[in-house]
Amino acid sequence: MIYVVFVEPETPGNIGFLARTMKNFGLKQMVLINPCPLEHDSYYMAMHAREIIYNRQEYPSLEKFLKTEEIDFAVGTTGEAGGSYNIPRIAVTPDNLAQSLNVKGNIALILGREGDGLTNHELELCDVVVSIPTHESYPILNVTHAAAIIFYELFKNERTYPVEDLDEASLDEKQDLIKYMDDVLGNLDYPPHKKKNASTVFRRVLGRAFISGREAHTLKGMFRRIKERVK
Repeated sequence: MIYVVFVEPETPGNIGFLARTMKNFGLKQMVLINPCPLEHDSYYMAMHAREIIYNRQEYPSLEKFLKTEEIDFAVGTTGEAGGSYNIPRIAVTPDNLAQSLNVKGNIALILGREGDGLTNHELELCDVVVSIPTHESYPILNVTHAAAIIFYELFKNERTYPVEDLDEASLDEKQDLIKYMDDVLGNLDYPPHKKKNASTVFRRVLGRAFISGREAHTLKGMFRRIKERVK
C-alpha cells in the first residue's frame, strides 16, 4: 500500500489539489500530519477526488504515523538537495526512485510543508530522499506540482505494489541490519556526530539498494562476525 503523507499542510486548498492529483494516478491513501483546519476550499479544489479527503487519516506527528502504520519504506522529499556533506538531504531524482522502487509492504511518500518542507530530523526518518531538478531562477516547486511529478514517474513504469515474486527484505530484516551497524559503530573509536552520520549513510544506502531477503541474511551474518571481532 502507498500512503501519501502531507506534513503540516498550511493551506486548505493545497490539500484539495493533492487529493485531485492522487486520484489522477490511482492513489487513495491520504495522511495529514498535524494539518491546518480543513475548509470548503479543500473539498472544492479536490473536485471528483473528495472521497480521498473524506477517507483521510490524521496523525499528530510523522513518527507516530510511521510507527502506527508499520511503514516498511519511507520516501522523503526535499526541494534543497544536499551535497556530500549534507547527509540527510542527499537525494535521488524521481525517475531513479521509480526505476528502483519495488518494495513489498507499506510505502510512504512524504511531502513537506509548503513554506519550509521537511526538517533534517524528519528526513533522517526516511529510507531514501527524492528531489526534483529545477531551473536555478526559481528552484522551489509548489508541493502539489512536485507530488504530480513523483506520482507520474511511479505510474508510468506501470508497476504494481507490492511486486509479485520478489523476495524483498522485510522491515524487521532491514532494522536488524541497521542495529548491527549501530552496534559495530558503538565499538569503534568514533565521535558521536560521526557515528550518527555513518548510521544515516548506511540507512540511505540500504534504502537505495532495495535489497532482497537473501542479501539481508548474508549481510547480517557478516555484521555478526564484525561485531564479534571488534568487541
